Amino acid sequence: MPINLEFCEHISEIAIESMLLEVSATPKPGLVDRNNSGSHKDMDFCTFMKSSASQIHTFYKCALEGLKFEGKDKKELLKLIRPIGIEGENKMFKATGGINTHKGLIFSLGIIAVAVGVQYKETRQQNMDVNDICHQVTEITEGIVSRELEDLNNKTALTYGEELYKKYGVKGIRGEAESGFLTVRNHSLPVLQELMKNNDNINDNLVQVLLHLMTVTEDINILGRHGIEQLEFVKSSAKKALSLGGIFTEKGRKKIFELDNEFIQKNISPGGSADLLAVTLMLYSLENL
Repeated sequence: MPINLEFCEHISEIAIESMLLEVSATPKPGLVDRNNSGSHKDMDFCTFMKSSASQIHTFYKCALEGLKFEGKDKKELLKLIRPIGIEGENKMFKATGGINTHKGLIFSLGIIAVAVGVQYKETRQQNMDVNDICHQVTEITEGIVSRELEDLNNKTALTYGEELYKKYGVKGIRGEAESGFLTVRNHSLPVLQELMKNNDNINDNLVQVLLHLMTVTEDINILGRHGIEQLEFVKSSAKKALSLGGIFTEKGRKKIFELDNEFIQKNISPGGSADLLAVTLMLYSLENL
């Protein structure tokens, strides 16, 4: 049976849309949005537009690898898409002038894209269940935490994620992927699904989902900049905003704007939650093709 290249295009479009909608959601405390650059002095909304546009071929190629895969060990797919991810990162840095806007998302959405390719190859069904997709993700990333994070004692130059794993034991985006994005499936996706039933204001829905993610995400962006105390502060702040109704009430909206100012002053950026918001969007869109 011929490979469905149109399907790969469609998956790539969903991934790019997820990236664009995530950065467009406004207001987002401490994050780049349409109002301001948050706690990021080296990037703005247009930087994210350029970066997102540069990835159209990245996710297409990842989906294509999934459709072409003939092997039995799906962990091999991680090796196959790694050069695609590196190429995507290089395109990102070229588009942004060397600024890291989407490295984590290239990893996450790339793995989802290849997982969707495998799922389609096995079932020939475009309508997909999120749990099936995430089961594929788990099989593809099986062992990634132990391989890449647990044997760091003899390694001299540690990456950002490796340093934080050694210091706090947080697994970051590798752990999220190996779990089949459990944080998304257990917390943010059910919230988005419920909100979309009753309200078609995608911007406000996404801000509300982001607040939910901020209450539970072990955000390495915050840990790396500030440590565990500020992470707990962010979680409690998001809970407070939600208790006031979040984006859907006057008091809640006022609190979100206050948090934006406070996070900017303290240089706090919940970038890990923002990445999981884009993952939430992609999985939601895949299940609602």
